[in-house]
Amino acid sequence: MPLISIFTGWLLSASYPPIGRWYLAPLAICLWIWILHKGKRSILNTFVVAFTFNAFLLHWSSTYVGNIPWLILCLGESLLFLPLAWARKKRIVFFPAIFLLLEHIRSIFPFEGFAWGRLAFSQADAPYREVVALGGVSLLTSVVTCIGITLFFIKPHFKISAIFGSVVALLILLVTALPSMQTTGSFKSLLVQGNVPKLGLDFNSRAEAVFNMHVKETQRAATEQSDYSVIIWPENSVDVDPYKSVDVQTSLASLNRATNTPIIIGAVLSAGNMVENASILWNKGALSTYIKQHLTPFGEYIPLRSIARNFSPFVDDVQDFSPGTGDVLHKVDNALLGPVICYELIDDSYINRISRQSNLLVVQTNNATFGTSAQSAQQLSISRIRAIENHRDLVSVSTTGISAVIDSQGNIVKSTTSNQPDHLFANSKLYSGQTLANKLGNWTFWLTLAGLGILGFITRRVYR
Repeated sequence: MPLISIFTGWLLSASYPPIGRWYLAPLAICLWIWILHKGKRSILNTFVVAFTFNAFLLHWSSTYVGNIPWLILCLGESLLFLPLAWARKKRIVFFPAIFLLLEHIRSIFPFEGFAWGRLAFSQADAPYREVVALGGVSLLTSVVTCIGITLFFIKPHFKISAIFGSVVALLILLVTALPSMQTTGSFKSLLVQGNVPKLGLDFNSRAEAVFNMHVKETQRAATEQSDYSVIIWPENSVDVDPYKSVDVQTSLASLNRATNTPIIIGAVLSAGNMVENASILWNKGALSTYIKQHLTPFGEYIPLRSIARNFSPFVDDVQDFSPGTGDVLHKVDNALLGPVICYELIDDSYINRISRQSNLLVVQTNNATFGTSAQSAQQLSISRIRAIENHRDLVSVSTTGISAVIDSQGNIVKSTTSNQPDHLFANSKLYSGQTLANKLGNWTFWLTLAGLGILGFITRRVYR
């Protein structure tokens, strides 16, 4: 059984990039349910499945900081899967409800949670992915677990399989009945992936090196085409405080004049003894500034620093960032651009708020600290799910890749290759209105959990 548990964990991880086969997720859930139903050591088997899954999925986190932080992350995440061990024998019908509850807990705890491995984020290519517009990430996760349990019960108890399968079919049918969103126009932008001098934690160790690379790539793009309303640079593309560097201000102003276009830059600002991660709409000066609110634990601030430094020599190299306190949109022509800075992509509440206020999502990220790993491809899958969930076109731009233009159905319209200077011209649609998932907000979790609980009790009565 341990070998089957290891295989199940790997199979589940393979539904995410770099392998990225969405159909492996429901198959892995089916096998996980079989392990719990047949196995005797449910706690051990659950832990083995969860640890294997996290170890493969999150291996990118060890790229430059070493194996110990990666293993600690995997261990902590895996322990939060253990209550699934209760869902065995006759209680197996509660597996989807418990799985969703535990996924929600991992999304908010500890240190505001780590929602990277949510099951829904593996489903960007699934034919039923649009249920996320109906009930958010929670509902899409639940559809996957319900398909898994449907597959498990086909032979031993077809009636239960039929119940879960009918619910999935009904949800997919409901999606087809959702009203279409109205477009309010289109919007053209230039995405610039300038690259970095070298991958790693010290990608911006030489002052203005990253900035100059983005200037150079912008100038190259400007010779090809001039029909765009804004230029978008990634997170950390301005590697010195633009308010304190005359050279940076001069170069940005020169680009503004040469292109007659504002630039959304990603900059690190000095704020007393702390720093801020900012998205700034710049046109010969700052027009609007958004300060990242959901900071990355152990990346932009160090929880339990005195303990953490015993496990990594890089802890004291991290200066704590100060979080922003409010939402800010970048307004350009008829577009209300909602800035999303890297890690905020996995924050349901923030994505819900900013999507409701904006008509185009702008994701600025920096993948240089994860080398050539699958982290960027996994993040792109999350962006695709967010685009569908909120029915918004989305542009994602990274320092090193993968940068992409994504439509409101989650399709990648065009993208760059990793670790190469490049640029993309985007022609995005601007949408008004809200999906049901966006209107319900955080209620999507509670309503989905309640539905799964009721489904569990109904099928438990059938399961004799």
